[in-house]
Amino acid sequence: MSYDPHERRDTPLAQRIKDNIRRNGPMTIAEYMSECLWDDADGYYATKTVLGRNGDFITSAEISQVFGELIGVWSGVVWQSILSAPPAVQIVEYGPGRGTLMFDAMRAARVVPGFQAAARVHLVEMSRELAATQRATLANISMPVTWGQNLAGFTTPAIIIANEFLDSWPVEQWIKTATGWCGRGVGLDQNGRLCFTTAPDMCIRGDLDAQLPNAPRGAIVESMRPELLAEAFKAIAQSGPFAALIIDYGHANQSEGDTLQAVRNHLYESPLASPGEADLSSHVNFFELATALNAAGLEIDGPTTQAEFFGALGIIERASRLMYANPQRAGEIEAGIARLLAPNGMGTRFKVIGVRSPGLPPLPGFGSGV
Repeated sequence: MSYDPHERRDTPLAQRIKDNIRRNGPMTIAEYMSECLWDDADGYYATKTVLGRNGDFITSAEISQVFGELIGVWSGVVWQSILSAPPAVQIVEYGPGRGTLMFDAMRAARVVPGFQAAARVHLVEMSRELAATQRATLANISMPVTWGQNLAGFTTPAIIIANEFLDSWPVEQWIKTATGWCGRGVGLDQNGRLCFTTAPDMCIRGDLDAQLPNAPRGAIVESMRPELLAEAFKAIAQSGPFAALIIDYGHANQSEGDTLQAVRNHLYESPLASPGEADLSSHVNFFELATALNAAGLEIDGPTTQAEFFGALGIIERASRLMYANPQRAGEIEAGIARLLAPNGMGTRFKVIGVRSPGLPPLPGFGSGV
């Protein structure tokens, strides 16, 4: 059977979104993404097995155990050398998926003396289904584990990990028209199908003309509203020292372009095709993110590429030791590492940025090894 990535599927959520648009007019891209991902009854994260080979996508932690192991050792070194080995530290993960990264991280971090006794794991998770999976994955780790839904809902000192978390943040979009940069949204076409349109309730962005003077008509600019994360980090820093590691796919420079995408059953399709049944995401604008973090008074390391960061942490050496100890899995381990470091793939598409409280020294991995 042929696959049409633009075919519209009249999902239960699609019908409700259409009714909403008929009553209230077009919704913004951010509102549409929020409905598709987080609707309590029919949203993607409420109804789908999203991760793994039976889901719609596979994260870096699922590709290779080395990914999580190195983050665990990195966390231990940060606790020891950056935070000066406090007797208790919160190890926080935003959007922890199935718990695979944290499981591998805490297992590997045992090599840092004293860290395991000090660590308290806190997972920030909105999905009840994923939280249940995480409980099963982490059932046998030695440190206490708690769950929450607040970006700043934990004590300090803290080490925060956010891997493939920001790409699912709802983005706002603006499109250049004959009358200026107008908000972009989702409405209905003359046949009653979902379509992209302008969102009249969004203000015209006059500042974009100065930022992108040569942008052609039809050009699109996105904003993930990173000030929300920056304000959360600022609040955390006011309560005590913290360090954060953010890893995601995206671009390091300010640019135009529509990066909104949908994946269902490991295949790309139109973001309007299957509301509630496909993963919606966009590329993280690390320039915009760094600007917001800097404005909040936080210290920043990077961004750098995933290949450069994990190269500095010794990913090749760790993989070699793992292959030597498990020769029957050598091919699998090598393939996973190659995928994570691919120069025209994940190795460069994924970026890494470090964030820390004012006054803390630079984080390891950004220009130097662990």
